[in-house]
Amino acid sequence: MLGPMTQRLQARSAALLLSIETSLPRLMTGWFVMAMLASALRIALSPMPAPPAMDTLLPYLLLVTAPLISMGLALHWFRNGHRLPQPEIRLAKVGRWRNVSRAEAERHPLYGSSGIMVSLLIGMLLNVPVRALEYFAAIPALSGTVPPWLSTLHLMMTLDVVLLSSLYTIAFVAALRRVPLFPRLLVAVWAIDLAMQMGIASAVAQQGLPGTVADALHALLDGNAKKVLISIGLWLPYLLLSKRVNVTYRHRVEA
Repeated sequence: MLGPMTQRLQARSAALLLSIETSLPRLMTGWFVMAMLASALRIALSPMPAPPAMDTLLPYLLLVTAPLISMGLALHWFRNGHRLPQPEIRLAKVGRWRNVSRAEAERHPLYGSSGIMVSLLIGMLLNVPVRALEYFAAIPALSGTVPPWLSTLHLMMTLDVVLLSSLYTIAFVAALRRVPLFPRLLVAVWAIDLAMQMGIASAVAQQGLPGTVADALHALLDGNAKKVLISIGLWLPYLLLSKRVNVTYRHRVEA
């Protein structure tokens, strides 16, 4: 019974993976339309003493376009990602594995980005709209003279959403295109994500935030850090021990 059930789940994940790959242009178009509408609404609802200038619009233009540019660049960089060479030094040394050739790895029944990997792919891609929604909810559009603490907070939060959305998008494409360095790339993105949360807290702490703003920001940054730590706890063992990950990205099988 386990065999047929496993085969059905495998078939469903493969179909979902194919749907994701073929839907990328529609996803990118949908993101552009929805993010532009949300940005326009956020600007319209923000209390501003004057009509929005370019410095008001720029953060939203970056928020909308950065994931799209990153997606396009990554699809170009990794168009033959599965053919890129394996790293010379192995960092994932947990378990007993035997190296195989790329051709042998590609013939393995577990080779590919389907299975549980599809959940990881979706999770990385969902980081983009989730971070954008958090940004829209937490940060108003700015125009004219603002307090130094608000200017610093606005800058750091904009950097966070633009940088991390771009990096998670690149990691998503690397996983989709079976790039050998994908596991290391994702770990690096996690580290950057945690560093950004601490960097934001450090930068704005020196600006004398109002108490209510400080409490809300602490809750937001703490929630972001916890989400990253949960992702690490959930997915790092999988990246190290999964037979699929090892045969697909490291070209090795159980010894």
